[in-house]
Amino acid sequence: QNPWSPMKPVNAVRQNADPRLILGGRDVVAYFSGAGSVLGLPQYHAEFEQVDFFFASADHLALFQANPRAYLPAYHGYCAAAMLGAVPRPADPTIFALVGGRLFLFADEEAKARFMKEPAANAARADALWLDQVEGRNADWQRLKRWFDPLPASATAG
Repeated sequence: QNPWSPMKPVNAVRQNADPRLILGGRDVVAYFSGAGSVLGLPQYHAEFEQVDFFFASADHLALFQANPRAYLPAYHGYCAAAMLGAVPRPADPTIFALVGGRLFLFADEEAKARFMKEPAANAARADALWLDQVEGRNADWQRLKRWFDPLPASATAG
């Protein structure tokens, strides 16, 4: 389901005519408006970098179209805690946190709790590992590095 665009890889699914529907059709603007995880509607649809987005209203669609990057979830919708190991693990779009104006999603509540113990430090580490994965560097080399550079205690503590 990955596009040939900067949104690769992306936590997206095929749904009807939409080959890459991010977050199961959740409205990414709704997270920032305080509404949380809200399903969008197909009639409020946008495509950005070959990824499909649904919105709950025409207003949310217009906000997204004006500045799409402001609403993109960190790590293209993959679990932020799993990214501490550079592992693109699907996230549950109902488990999220807004940190520093960014949307972070998590696979489960335990992953969220681990990440949120040190959100700034964990985001910095996950950002670096994410960039290593998506900027064309060798993923096999990254996996080998993780054998010798284990996850920080804050990422693995329960």
